[in-house]
Amino acid sequence: MFMDFLRNNKIAAGILTVLRVYIGWQWLTSGWDKAFGEFDASGYLQGVVGNEEVMEQYPTYHAFIENFAVPNSGMFSFMVAWGELLVGLGLIFGILTTAAAFFGLVMNFAFMFAGTISSNPWMVLLTIFIIAAGYNAGRFGGDRWVIPYIRTVVFKDKLTPKRTAQQIS
Repeated sequence: MFMDFLRNNKIAAGILTVLRVYIGWQWLTSGWDKAFGEFDASGYLQGVVGNEEVMEQYPTYHAFIENFAVPNSGMFSFMVAWGELLVGLGLIFGILTTAAAFFGLVMNFAFMFAGTISSNPWMVLLTIFIIAAGYNAGRFGGDRWVIPYIRTVVFKDKLTPKRTAQQIS
């Protein structure tokens, strides 16, 4: 019953719009200075490597940060800055809302695995409602036009069932 409300109700769509704009603003403001300023994630990544609790609790994640992220810190700086900015824009404008929420969730979990807490758990909790609502979360946004376009133009051959020779005759 609650899922039906989240996924189909116009009142829920309105509440989700406020929620996604709030979360989108958090991401946009966090990513703006990083994308258009002098952001370098290497110090943060080194701090994660030096965090003993991350090493003990998440040894695989620690190894990933130490052996892949730190040597490629320039790429990670770019991905974090533009990822935050694009997730924020997607949520604010309601365009590819579910995808934006998913990637925001992935970034939040990455920050939490790295030992950063701040607003991340709160954003995770709120983002779960956006993901669970699916299309309804972007109903009052760009998804109203983008999703039908993608369904009819991009996936038109994949969404229509193929007729077999038996069905034709």
